[in-house]
Amino acid sequence: MKIHEYQGKALLSKYGVPVPDGLIVRSAQQAFDAANKLGGVVVVKSQIHAGGRGKGQLFDKADRTKLVLDGGVKVVKTPDEAKSTALKILGNILVTHQSGPEGKLVSTVLVEKGCDIKKEYYLGLILDRANSCVTIMASSEGGMDIEDVAAKQPEKILKVAIDSAVGFQAYQGRDLAFALGLENKLVSGFVSFCAALYKAYVDMDAAIVEINPLVLTGEGQFLALDAKINFDDNALFRHKDFLDLRDLAEEDPQEIEASQYDLSYVALDGNIGCMVNGAGLAMATLDIIKIYGGEPANFLDVGGGASKEKVTAAFKIILKDPKVKAILVNIFGGIMKCDIIAEGVVAAVKELGLKLPLVVRLQGTNVDLGKKIMAESGLRIQSVDALDEAARAVVAAARDDL
Repeated sequence: MKIHEYQGKALLSKYGVPVPDGLIVRSAQQAFDAANKLGGVVVVKSQIHAGGRGKGQLFDKADRTKLVLDGGVKVVKTPDEAKSTALKILGNILVTHQSGPEGKLVSTVLVEKGCDIKKEYYLGLILDRANSCVTIMASSEGGMDIEDVAAKQPEKILKVAIDSAVGFQAYQGRDLAFALGLENKLVSGFVSFCAALYKAYVDMDAAIVEINPLVLTGEGQFLALDAKINFDDNALFRHKDFLDLRDLAEEDPQEIEASQYDLSYVALDGNIGCMVNGAGLAMATLDIIKIYGGEPANFLDVGGGASKEKVTAAFKIILKDPKVKAILVNIFGGIMKCDIIAEGVVAAVKELGLKLPLVVRLQGTNVDLGKKIMAESGLRIQSVDALDEAARAVVAAARDDL
């Protein structure tokens, strides 16, 4: 689950992570009042679930060809400027390299007190699954897209693995500080910042905590000028209060509906709908569709115990994407029996009156019975045995349906 920058900063500040003073506003007049209260130079920051806001472009909501403002983050010097800038931002569409061409509607703005930036850094914590530990990443190239830095200047990305049994140690922070070239007088503050960030990461069951940029001010203080926090969905039962931070307007409607049926769904840009059980098999299915020249429209994992109702719900979600031209069902029957899946597929096709090409690959428990159910249904279902055969078939069907 993702949250906004201002929400992330509010949480981090509770752990002692220094953040700039700021106020949330949802109208131009509120922006004026906030800037007046904060005093001096302030920054007006669009709040959406996408990075690259400063380099993005704001378009008129009613006329998507009309550019309203170049950049979704603006430094202003007066309350009047804050008001006029917020007026251009609020209610319009911000398009960034992470939002996709459709962009996101900006309904909230963070007005934040400006600071004297001496140097920008990058600092992040992620779960390193390969080494089964939390890893701190740091770079002197703060303020830039860290993916570009990793691709073009990988030596600029510093990594420190943290043993979960002992947690973050001060010497690890000092090693990072010296590797970043910090002066001796700044090391203690940097180590304290890292320690607070690590505690927040662990306590919140975060999947990622990213500060970009982490700034060093002219007064020698480290501040989280931005904050990106994603939570581990599997741990949200321990943090029910975090659910109040969820902004459904920022999420794909199909993904929201899928979560209500305990389905894992992620919308993609292609035209081949996919329904698979198991995340690994789902990823393999997406890969092989790409190999055979197709483009998946979604990642959808129905899990290990789907009922007929769940399968029908999955079909409905897939069909709500107007780009879908064909559907591939790829199920390995272990806990999930193939005959149950087949019954669910047949019931869903009948209920929905499915007209799109449907390719189904079943393997595992009761596979012969599952195939028989589909064959005797009288429905337009193409049953195949091998995954590569299924991929070829659905890619061809999607092309024929264009």
